[in-house]
Amino acid sequence: MARDRGNSDTFVRPIRQILVAGLVLFLVLIFLVWRIDSPRVERFRTAMIDSVLPNFDWVLLPVTGMANMVSDFQSYARVYQQNQELRRELQQMKSWKEAALQLEQKNAKLLDLNNVRLDPKFTFITGVVLADSGSPFRQSVLLNIGGQDGLQDGWAAMDGIGLVGRISGVGRKTSRVILLTDSSSRIPVTVQPSGQTALLVGDNSALPPIEFLEAPERIRPGDRVVSSGDGGVFPAGLLVGQVAEGRDGILRVRLTADYERLEFLRILRTHQAEAVNDPGGLVLPAEPPLAEEAPEVAQDG
Repeated sequence: MARDRGNSDTFVRPIRQILVAGLVLFLVLIFLVWRIDSPRVERFRTAMIDSVLPNFDWVLLPVTGMANMVSDFQSYARVYQQNQELRRELQQMKSWKEAALQLEQKNAKLLDLNNVRLDPKFTFITGVVLADSGSPFRQSVLLNIGGQDGLQDGWAAMDGIGLVGRISGVGRKTSRVILLTDSSSRIPVTVQPSGQTALLVGDNSALPPIEFLEAPERIRPGDRVVSSGDGGVFPAGLLVGQVAEGRDGILRVRLTADYERLEFLRILRTHQAEAVNDPGGLVLPAEPPLAEEAPEVAQDG
């Protein structure tokens, strides 16, 4: 067995050396053929390439397929990156669209405020709603205008359509508006066309009731409700809402103002009535001061 193994090594080693030498010689010849600068050799090289390369297309198929796979993967990576960028841009566009819609709504509300026709004797100042109290027992909003803007307690507040409430609490830069729906709100109103006066009483609901009607049977749902101006609380003729009948059968008012989207309020400057300090002055005018009696002059007899 050892002898056979030795014989096989003896024959294999020379064959291996011959093959390696032949391969080296072949490569050297190819190198020389490609390096020789001769027209004949150039024609030989061209003829050999034209005859050999078409037969080796099957060898290039795996290489070509791999190159195509790499190219497709790179293309997919670029598409994925572009998709992510488009997603980010779409998100930014959504935020810009939301901001544009909010600005459009604010612009529409400001235009509504400008389109409201008021009595020329009234002047007004517009404020931005900063916050809502959000309490079920107290309904009010906070404005960004206050004492430095000349606001006073009791002035009427309107949105672009109707009456909202009154100023109740004035700070230097802010003020609070008590809404008509607040339980502490009581305003005198007039129901048209019957002309009946009543009291709109807030009860923390969206439909405050009307109380102290003289003839409720003359009131119909849909009748117009405006401020009466009694007591000097509000100017007369400010739109409040329309009469509606509640489920409990009580006459209520469907307020015209949009309480769900209060962003801007118009505060009406109203001049206070002249204060009466002397109760007697309501009935009789003040008596003029008595003239001093002239001293008697003695006449000479």
